[in-house]
Amino acid sequence: MGTVCFIVDASVTGALLPRHLRAIRQTGLADLTPPVIVTGTTVDPRLSYMEQRYQVHCLITPSLPLGARINQAAYVSQADWLLIAMQQQPLEAKFWGLFYPQLETCTLDAFLIGSEPPRISERLLQCFLGSGVARPPYIAIRRAWLECLGGLDPELDEVAALSDLLQRLYACPTRLQTFNLEALRLSHDSPTNNTSPEPPRTTPTR
Repeated sequence: MGTVCFIVDASVTGALLPRHLRAIRQTGLADLTPPVIVTGTTVDPRLSYMEQRYQVHCLITPSLPLGARINQAAYVSQADWLLIAMQQQPLEAKFWGLFYPQLETCTLDAFLIGSEPPRISERLLQCFLGSGVARPPYIAIRRAWLECLGGLDPELDEVAALSDLLQRLYACPTRLQTFNLEALRLSHDSPTNNTSPEPPRTTPTR
């Protein structure tokens, strides 16, 4: 499936950063421990603790906006797939164990992970009103495709940088699908399910 790297920004995840890192490291897949880059603007003793406990690399750049921080982390990682945190709320550890196999034979450019994408009518309304698009918990994007898009806007910070990236994913001919948590819950909660749950289905966004 190529190499994978997580990029988790401390300002995006806030106080829930440890829960993001714990979920990434507790997938139950002993043979898969992807690198994690934690970006941020402030040197914090707690980051040093998390760096050791969760085996992550902290990249602190006080002068850079969020867009530039993620671009720098993508360049440092050189991974084929970048999994970028987009919200404060983390995903469950078991979810990552079900998602990784999707990358093995994937011919897509990106995944929206954990929520349904907005409909075309919703995107048009958001564009008309000038409001930001709804952000999924994570996106997975090929580094090569991120480079084709020009990366994140290095001048934008916080929500604006992430929303701008999503707008360009929708506007460009991105081979994009959703990996939805709802399908995972339905499979897990089904009364006829007495074996391990099947991976949630991916649904095309276009």
